[in-house]
Amino acid sequence: MKLALGPLLYYWSREDTLAFYESALSWPVDVVYLGETVCSRRHLLRLPDWIELAEKFADAGKQAVLASQTLIESESDLKALRKVVADRRFLVEANEWGAVRLLAEARHPFVAGPTLNAYNPDTLALLADLGATRWVPPVEMPRDMLASMPVPAGMETELFAYGRLPLAFSARCFTARHYNLQKDDCQFRCIEHPDGLVLASREGEDFLCINGIQTQSARVMSLAHRLDELKAAKVDLLRISPQARHTERIATLFRALLDGTLAPADAPAKLAPLMPAQPCDGYWLGEAGMAWQPERHLEEITP
Repeated sequence: MKLALGPLLYYWSREDTLAFYESALSWPVDVVYLGETVCSRRHLLRLPDWIELAEKFADAGKQAVLASQTLIESESDLKALRKVVADRRFLVEANEWGAVRLLAEARHPFVAGPTLNAYNPDTLALLADLGATRWVPPVEMPRDMLASMPVPAGMETELFAYGRLPLAFSARCFTARHYNLQKDDCQFRCIEHPDGLVLASREGEDFLCINGIQTQSARVMSLAHRLDELKAAKVDLLRISPQARHTERIATLFRALLDGTLAPADAPAKLAPLMPAQPCDGYWLGEAGMAWQPERHLEEITP
């Protein structure tokens, strides 16, 4: 099983972003996703910057993947997507179906991202026919559904295993709305929230996290304690989503899990002080996403 560092979902300063990835060159991850997937207005790093980082990771012996934007809203967004597709040196993660079409037309192998919402065998088979060599199931997909999915031969399965869950995207910018600003004059206020802006319910319970046009879970998905179940479900890669602090230590803990030097039962206690919020694992169990039941173990999968 391999370890992947997912695309950066938040808007950090150029200096912080470059420092993060400079450090990540030596982290114990096998795959690194690079690029802006949330908002085209976040342009402190341009495509040439992401490609330069991809070259560095490739030189460091890691697989670099260029991640495409999830919501294409303008001709300039489409132009940027075409440039990503045109650079054939790196694998591309397609995060919307327009990207799938362009990649298929270019006969460019790709990763089918989680926002393609591949919930059934027909969709997965179609993606494989179009050139997908890896797929990332939707973050809401429970273990039993994933385990029963007939994955086409030669296609890897990568699972979102740690981080705030990316739940939805909208043409509206929720961070701008929070500050009573228009989307086109957002003043890039999301840069003030390096792990997103948490929203609470009327009862005072953290419920969601807003990140520009993206809605996330307030809690942090963690499946580290379910390594045996992940293996039984034939997961090939585990994705760690970057956060503002402790990402390196989290990656190191997951590597210890994969290497067998850390027991899955000990993972929650090790991860707890490194998390920006409380953990959850509900979707994996087929329950409400914000549920946290580390003591519950799913039965072995029957062939």
